[in-house]
Amino acid sequence: MRIIAKSRLHKYWEIRGNEKSEPYLAEWYHFCLKQDWHTAQDIKNTFGSASFVANNRVVFNVKGNDYRIICALDYTRQALFIKFVGTHKEYNKIKANEVERL
Repeated sequence: MRIIAKSRLHKYWEIRGNEKSEPYLAEWYHFCLKQDWHTAQDIKNTFGSASFVANNRVVFNVKGNDYRIICALDYTRQALFIKFVGTHKEYNKIKANEVERL
């Protein structure tokens, strides 16, 4: 998969207090780069805790649900567009199907 807006990961872990998230978010990024997903079931087979919401979005739980990454999916282009990166608490304050950025 191609991952669009990697800078959102960087911006998140560069915020004071979020430094500990870097290895986990970087691991998610590098893992997803190697994937060849064509269906939601492909993603569920890889990330059993992934959730699918409206507007073709998937919510990934990272580090045992400590962090959430919301991506828009484009299977045809083999692309994930990062829309949100945050903690579980930050995630609870947004609408996963509407969020556009960090």
